[in-house]
Amino acid sequence: MEKRQNFKHPKKGSKIEIEPIRKEKDIKSVLQLLSDKPRDLLLFAMGINNGIRVGDLLQIRVRDVRYLKSGQVHQIIESKAKKKNVVVINKSVRKALDKYLSDGDHKEDMDYLFQSRKGDNSPLSVQSVHGLIKKWTSAINLKGNYGTHTLRKTWGYHQRVKFGVGFDVIAKRYNHSDPKTTMDYLGIKDKDVDTVLMNEIG
Repeated sequence: MEKRQNFKHPKKGSKIEIEPIRKEKDIKSVLQLLSDKPRDLLLFAMGINNGIRVGDLLQIRVRDVRYLKSGQVHQIIESKAKKKNVVVINKSVRKALDKYLSDGDHKEDMDYLFQSRKGDNSPLSVQSVHGLIKKWTSAINLKGNYGTHTLRKTWGYHQRVKFGVGFDVIAKRYNHSDPKTTMDYLGIKDKDVDTVLMNEIG
């Protein structure tokens, strides 16, 4: 029997790069899109403001963040790296969290923050979040390839491009072994860094 080719799957040896959301107007468009979906709005806000893996976000329970004020953190152990890291509650996240916790659907402290709709108190799956992100970016007509790493990469991209944070600092947040790994992860090439040599001093 002739083997069918799966056109949705990359060819063996090829690599599909997941992209960050590079433009602030597109970030605002997604936030607007999710304004009436408190759970998804919080997921997006926490993802782009923290830079940790989606799988680690999904393990957070309501009790972990319910009483945190803006500027406070919740400590986690990363599932992949097995290293300590933190989830930061900044003003944007706290605003989305307040909206989610007051949406009329009572949430117990032991509930997963990002519960699935199955009704068995299980968190969303990474695969489900992957589908949600593709749905959101498609809904605002964003061209490119997006998925779970989009949230993590969006944080790093804007820390570097908008705020000028050094690759060494971003690498530490990502638990990358060196800044070059972070450059590759964010799709920032050597030529982009070379442009700083045109900045005149003196």
